[in-house]
Amino acid sequence: MANHLSKESYIYAMDKANKPAMTLQSGSQVVIDTYDCFQDQITSNDTTFQAIDWDQINPATGPIFVEGAQPGDILKVKIDNIELGERGVMVVGPGLGVMGDEIKNFTAKIIPIQDNKAIFNDKLALPLNPMIGVIGVAPEKEAVNNGTPGAHGGNMDTKLITTGATLYFPVFQEGALFALGDLHAAMGDGEIGVSGIEIPAKVTVTLEVIKGHSLNFPVLENEEGVASLVSMKSLDDAANQAVKEMIHLLRPHTDLSLEEFTMLMSAAGDSQISQIVDPLKTARFFVPRAILEAYNIELFQEGAN
Repeated sequence: MANHLSKESYIYAMDKANKPAMTLQSGSQVVIDTYDCFQDQITSNDTTFQAIDWDQINPATGPIFVEGAQPGDILKVKIDNIELGERGVMVVGPGLGVMGDEIKNFTAKIIPIQDNKAIFNDKLALPLNPMIGVIGVAPEKEAVNNGTPGAHGGNMDTKLITTGATLYFPVFQEGALFALGDLHAAMGDGEIGVSGIEIPAKVTVTLEVIKGHSLNFPVLENEEGVASLVSMKSLDDAANQAVKEMIHLLRPHTDLSLEEFTMLMSAAGDSQISQIVDPLKTARFFVPRAILEAYNIELFQEGAN
């Protein structure tokens, strides 16, 4: 029988003090149920700001203690499948997101999911991009609220975090203490309104400990290429550090000088925005797989540095 973790085991912050909800061996697959980011509190378009308990936001299911994970290791997380619920929700309001200084009324919107589309209104059905907003491990020091991203992962709101992607997280605590939540049926880069199409879901992941390698920030790999994910107070700092992390990760696998490799990244790499509405902003630097293939780069292989 497959490992299964109910959404009733949830946390509001990534924290080394969190008691594990489950213990798994490295290499195990687990099915994780999640609430939406409002913990399923929004039940109609008439839901008011006052009707929501704002202390119950961004629950992440977990944490999972992964045997063998030690500080300095990497936790590899392969996203095997995302199964969405039947309807999503969105909100906007004063003080929320980029337009929060102009929007006067809190507004909630129920968005049904039908025929693999999000039914925004009677004129428009949006294609789905099922993705995970909050995903990560316990941070190195004090607890970090699930609404905030960081080196540990957390609320990175990166639309590349979807089925088929593999994430690599730095491990800061024994067992890693992995958790995830805040699923979206669709979300644009930036998440400018402070919510994507928020939705409960069932997520299947495979967790594996990698020894002999380390990271400063999360890295994502998919069929198209590889991205460094960095969250910092300013978007400028996050974008710049994402570039540096990628260059330091990939260049040692090549015979190129720093000068030449920087030229290559400027010609072929892409600085991209993940989200601009959380307490820390998240940027990514993406490198296409053709670069990896040209230099036979396989990330974090045993015996290779």
